[in-house]
Amino acid sequence: MSLPILGVRPRLVPTLFVGLALLILLGLGTWQVERLAWKTDLLHTIATRMSAEPRALTGADWDHVADYERVTVSGHYLHDREFHLLARPLAGDDLGYRILTPFAVEGGGTVIVNRGYVPTDHRSASTRLDGQIQGPASVTGIVRIPHAPGLSWFIPENRPAENLWLWPDLVRMAAVGGLGTVAPFVIDADATRNPGGLPVGGQTQLDIPNDHLQYAITWYSLAIVLIVMFVIYHRRRKDGAK
Repeated sequence: MSLPILGVRPRLVPTLFVGLALLILLGLGTWQVERLAWKTDLLHTIATRMSAEPRALTGADWDHVADYERVTVSGHYLHDREFHLLARPLAGDDLGYRILTPFAVEGGGTVIVNRGYVPTDHRSASTRLDGQIQGPASVTGIVRIPHAPGLSWFIPENRPAENLWLWPDLVRMAAVGGLGTVAPFVIDADATRNPGGLPVGGQTQLDIPNDHLQYAITWYSLAIVLIVMFVIYHRRRKDGAK
């Protein structure tokens, strides 16, 4: 077999190796292009929803809620059933916890509210009593729909018996807390300051990096380099055989 356009007669083994490598590199580049389109659309959606006024929610609205939608709910907290999600603050590297507290919504229904971050020495509610808001309350925040983590075999399991959570498994939280059915999403409370300063709200990641274009360029560039090296190798072999 020869490739007249390239002026080479490729050998079988290098051709098979390079062909497989090209398929992988081109596949990775195409995957990054698809991810770029998805991420661009996501960022546009987030920007649009962040600019909208928050919508008042009741239990009847749960089936019509979108990820990253701004909402507000009224009711009261169930502080005695809060959950502790291991996490870092949005700005900083100190490992601590996000306090996820069930919220009984006026008119019926329960939604779990991510009230924000606390450092490890304030994990216990007894160290932040001022922030345990009692009685009627309103929460404004951002809807987040949790998903089980990818590559879950690398993620330690939640430990409900220790109230230590690695990701918000809402079904299991509802069972552990005796909450019945809860909303299929979490409301990340906004940055409105809580009494006493804790938890620190406003922990939603909105500045999401979008590096997929440069990744796509990298993979496609490597594919081109591989083709060039393939041609140079065979031309040198051809010249050496003369």
